[in-house]
Amino acid sequence: MTRVLRKLADTVLPFLTFVAMTAAIFMVFVQVPTDKVQGIVQRIFYFHVPLAMMTFAAFGLVAIASGFFLWRGSRFWDRLAHSSAEVGMLFCTLVLITGPIWARPIWGTWWTWDARLTTTLILWLIYAAYLMLRTMSGTGDQGARYAAVLGIVGAIDIPIINRSVYWWRTIHPAVLITREGGSGLNDPSMRLTFEICMLAFLLLFGWLLWVCNESGRLRDAAEDLRQQVIEHESQR
Repeated sequence: MTRVLRKLADTVLPFLTFVAMTAAIFMVFVQVPTDKVQGIVQRIFYFHVPLAMMTFAAFGLVAIASGFFLWRGSRFWDRLAHSSAEVGMLFCTLVLITGPIWARPIWGTWWTWDARLTTTLILWLIYAAYLMLRTMSGTGDQGARYAAVLGIVGAIDIPIINRSVYWWRTIHPAVLITREGGSGLNDPSMRLTFEICMLAFLLLFGWLLWVCNESGRLRDAAEDLRQQVIEHESQR
């Protein structure tokens, strides 16, 4: 059963991701109308926001898996947390790249210490520290536990980022749910394009998480085998 699931994940998931991503690119660059206020640069919204949401999902999963690891001590949960942190860092980095590309023609600057931008940068730094801790601590259980605590604490920043545009005076727009409580996507084709992009990035997240997790599983298996060889050699 596990072998069948692995085969499906290795074949079906990348195929679905490719189809969804192709549809998303077509919708963004061909189908959806150009925004009357921001012009063509607004199209980056369809990549920037799904990337941000997948970042939150990835680091949220780090916190959940880390909690289970501290509770149960299972390598499965530790491996899932580590893999999700790696994928989350990729998405968060892309958020910090696409954001300034969008901001430069709209705000007239690449970067400003806006509340949402600053808290997102803090999130990136927290999980960069998480991954550095994992790398420097090797395969030991103690380093994994310290990283798990950091992974849980770091997730506190996620709701702060989400609410920052409502709590503080900021120039960052609140598009999906405006500060007045309405929706910023009134055009049906814009909503459909955004939903397809969300699906595409969700599949991409799932596929990358699967690849990273499988890589971690094989790495752990190789380490276990190496330890067995060392023990066997020491007993000879």
